[in-house]
Amino acid sequence: MLSSPIKPLKGPPEAEERTLRTRAESSSSRTMKLCGFTITEEYDDKQPLTSKEEEERRIAEMGRPILGEHTRLEVIIEESYEFKSTVDKLIKKTNLALVVGTNSWREQFIEAITVSAGEDDDDDECGEEKLPSCFDYVMHFLTVFWKVLFAFVPPTEYWNGWACFIVSILMIGILTAFIGDLASHFGCTIGLKDSVTAVVFVALGTSVPDTFASKVAATQDQYADASIGNVTGSNAVNVFLGIGVAWSIAAIYHAANGEQFKVSPGTLAFSVTLFTIFAFINVGVLLYRRRPEIGGELGGPRTAKLLTSCLFVLLWLLYIFFSSLEAYCHIKGF
Repeated sequence: MLSSPIKPLKGPPEAEERTLRTRAESSSSRTMKLCGFTITEEYDDKQPLTSKEEEERRIAEMGRPILGEHTRLEVIIEESYEFKSTVDKLIKKTNLALVVGTNSWREQFIEAITVSAGEDDDDDECGEEKLPSCFDYVMHFLTVFWKVLFAFVPPTEYWNGWACFIVSILMIGILTAFIGDLASHFGCTIGLKDSVTAVVFVALGTSVPDTFASKVAATQDQYADASIGNVTGSNAVNVFLGIGVAWSIAAIYHAANGEQFKVSPGTLAFSVTLFTIFAFINVGVLLYRRRPEIGGELGGPRTAKLLTSCLFVLLWLLYIFFSSLEAYCHIKGF
């Protein structure tokens, strides 16, 4: 058989050498370009990588940045102890809120009958457990009945919190009726009229919890919106929901029995007018406190705080005084 006269074409010797070298490198190594530098992984076990090359390869594979030969800027991040303290307090409050959701009835009764020390942020930061003081023992024995009573409220983990909400509303209604009847009997015993008993004892008993809630909101919140909004919101609930529900139930009951439901105004017009006048004075004082030298509705310089507090307490005493005089016909009402 005759050989073919046609022979394969060959390139220049340099091209053949380059091709052979490329094939040899591709068969024995693999080149990677990561993070701005080139790393060649040798498959030949006879040539292991040095420690520096191994570290560079590991960093390149992880995708982490490294310092170059010429450093222009080096950023050092230090921990802020003030910011860490704030974050720790927020985490602690969040954990306490989560613990409330997983609390059990047994733990509620244990906490109700156990004397505990008052909360103090300084002690929390030090990590030392504070022992109950004499005042804590006195307050515990004065309030242990109410603690045990409210321990019967189901934890928030039942029915997604609806059991706790319903039982709490029922207990609030029962205690409100109890306070109203007790105040009425007390006023009858000492000879006070129902209108005076209502504006003094009943109103004071129902407003003290709102006062403490506003105080807590004022100390824990950065602004005064929550505390002042709680005051106006609680009064709105008392007026619209409290009177509205009671009035509707009474009207439905009398209508079902074929009777006409009537309530004489009594001293209501005089009390509402007096309350409105004092409310405008309060709002004017709060608006005046927004001046730069005071700084806001709550707080501020010591003199401004004392004067504002004394003025508001004086307005409350004047409201009770004038309402009592009008109820006993010492002054003429509307």
